[in-house]
Amino acid sequence: MNSTTVETPDAELLIATGCAHCGSELEALTRLLKEGLIGELRISNIVPRPQRAEELGVRSVPWLRLGPFVLEGQHSETELRHWAERANHIDGMSEYIREELKQGHLDKLIDLLGRAPEYLPALIPLLEDSETEMQVRIGIDAILESLDDKRKLRSLVADFSRLASHPDPRIRADAGYYLSLTGSSEAIPALQKQLADESEDIREIAREGLQKLEAVEA
Repeated sequence: MNSTTVETPDAELLIATGCAHCGSELEALTRLLKEGLIGELRISNIVPRPQRAEELGVRSVPWLRLGPFVLEGQHSETELRHWAERANHIDGMSEYIREELKQGHLDKLIDLLGRAPEYLPALIPLLEDSETEMQVRIGIDAILESLDDKRKLRSLVADFSRLASHPDPRIRADAGYYLSLTGSSEAIPALQKQLADESEDIREIAREGLQKLEAVEA
């Protein structure tokens, strides 16, 4: 699982007259466009044309959408190049999710993954990494719980089932809970296996998950 179907990313930049950092960001993006790292660059000056900022809910500039990534504030050309090169990779999205959650931008990610569930697999590398920060794990909980249509999680049943046997009991516990969120009968075997887990907490999570899935099937 190394890439999505996303091709060379497009970019949209919002600037404003008098902005101290907008010019350098525009110049950097123009160079990336010439190199072919960006396929198309759309630019709006929100002073004479405030409508686009209103549509996007943008309050400050520079503001950039680079492929699936929304980057607010000033970024160096090195940073922009980095995100452009990783815009078509699942591990790039994983990195983006980690950084945004560490900065407290949970609502932004809830909106992104709610609109684009094809990026949900990017959560898996974060979940299976024992070194993932607690703030990030809590954010992932909130993202998954926020999905209006939990059927979007069914594509992750195989990944959650694999994590349900992870050596780290914290990861096994999280996986058991996420399996119950999917509402899929395909999650039942992994939860049944967790009924024999050495951890009582995990066994309890598995029992509750199986009851939840049975209720959904009924």
